[in-house]
Amino acid sequence: MKKTKSFLSSFVINVPIMLLSITCFFPVVWLIYSSVKTDAEFTVNPSAFPTKIHLDNYMNAFKRANFGTFTFNSLLNSMIALTLVLIISFTLGYLLSRYRFKGRNLIYGTLMASMMIPVYALIVPVFIQEKNLGFLNTRFSLIPIYVALELPTAVFLIDGYLKSISIDLEDAAAIDGASLPRIMFTIMMPISKPILSTIIILTFMHVWNEFAFAQVLLTDEKIKTIPIGLTYFTSQYSTSYTLLLAALAMATIPVIIIYLFFYNKIMEGMMAGAIKG
Repeated sequence: MKKTKSFLSSFVINVPIMLLSITCFFPVVWLIYSSVKTDAEFTVNPSAFPTKIHLDNYMNAFKRANFGTFTFNSLLNSMIALTLVLIISFTLGYLLSRYRFKGRNLIYGTLMASMMIPVYALIVPVFIQEKNLGFLNTRFSLIPIYVALELPTAVFLIDGYLKSISIDLEDAAAIDGASLPRIMFTIMMPISKPILSTIIILTFMHVWNEFAFAQVLLTDEKIKTIPIGLTYFTSQYSTSYTLLLAALAMATIPVIIIYLFFYNKIMEGMMAGAIKG
């Protein structure tokens, strides 16, 4: 009787989870196999498997949208922004979680309030400011914007995570003569791998997929990013869906790789970062 109840309870819990997982996994599978179909096959039945694999879709998509240049630009923006976000957010999050100083509440409140500002409301002010400063349409036009947008969430997660860690380890290191930078970056940073992995995934995904600021602030073809390149596969009167899907697959693969590399730390980091001590 107990085994039957246990089986039924597991069935009721696991089946909906499996169905939900399938709904999340299937679009990626559909994207991949649809990207190797011909336009005719896709038009006849978008959900059917291809009769023959056409890898030339990827080559054509790569050439048509100058994907090599756009990929380099997106990767450069993502890596620089991610590095700056990790260093600045960890430093600021550590100081906010461990010290009480004048202006702390103002800094923390400003960061939290900035999370509630709609991103698209900032496009025009940012455009005007970058134009006045001479930063418009340069290779590094987007990086300060991305760092500013990702910093509040990263600081919030790190602050919450560090508050759940005892300060005894830091006190012992200080007694042994360790400096503050050494405590922060050689002792506490390795301990914070779960939350840092979460920040890496979220920041990389957001920067890699960002479109609005890239579209407004960049006009030079040499510095445009992948989301802008994806618009080159559509026109007012026609769209090559297979080429678009191939381009989407190429744009999605780096995010999937980053996720698979850090996925085991995501839930651990998010749950720990939600704890407020």
